[in-house]
Amino acid sequence: MSLTSTVTDGTRIITVNAERIDAALAIQFKEDMRTETEAGPDHVILDLSSVNFIDSSGLGAIVAAMKQMGGHRNLDLAGLTPTVDKVFRLTRMDTVFNLFSSLEDAKAAIGN
Repeated sequence: MSLTSTVTDGTRIITVNAERIDAALAIQFKEDMRTETEAGPDHVILDLSSVNFIDSSGLGAIVAAMKQMGGHRNLDLAGLTPTVDKVFRLTRMDTVFNLFSSLEDAKAAIGN
């Protein structure tokens, strides 16, 4: 699993550089997210614009990453492709996460 991370205006932006987050990659994704979010800003945006497929294991890994961050920190999701967006809405995870159609929209929503 390849993640890249930058901090811009007090927000950590983590980009997933993979087309899938599935059972084969979920454990590594969770570990990589833990490493990227251990310290740093309280607001994190996960850019999923390259992800075309996510299964229940991938969904669970994203939820686990949010829980690892603790209750005082925020994890927003940006750049969801139509297929990935549908998974989040069908599973009602759109009530747990703020979903943004683009990274720019997510940054604008938090004033960055």
